[in-house]
Amino acid sequence: MSYTLKYKEGSISGRKRIGRGNATGQGRTAGKGHNGYKARSGTKAKFHFEGGQTPLMRRLPKRGMKIFSKVHRYKNNYQTINLEKISDLKVSKVDHDFLYKNNLIKSKDIPLKVLSKGELKKSLEISANFFSKSALIKIEKAGGKAIFV
Repeated sequence: MSYTLKYKEGSISGRKRIGRGNATGQGRTAGKGHNGYKARSGTKAKFHFEGGQTPLMRRLPKRGMKIFSKVHRYKNNYQTINLEKISDLKVSKVDHDFLYKNNLIKSKDIPLKVLSKGELKKSLEISANFFSKSALIKIEKAGGKAIFV
């Protein structure tokens, strides 16, 4: 079976030939009306241009979030310390206060995360808000204990 698909009679018309004489119905002004900015060639105002009037987006007040820097948006909300700094300490328990007193962290108020850089040489009991997965493994391998505060 072979089908012959055809457009319906009269459904397709040729393109408009603008500016090719009055008999076409698109002669003289070629559909552009009478004189003015848009009647001339090479005209196209910007999308938001309002003829010199203050644009709508400048007339409306600014509202919503004010983020002053991209850095602030993605900044971590915790401070970090590596195992290599903790392993040299001559104590069995390490917590927020101890690290602050020994100037290993800057603030008592900001949460603390323990990272796994370095080796842990002895068993320690470490208290912190967060631990990386590899830090937990190293602490337990050394015989220590990780306490989430």
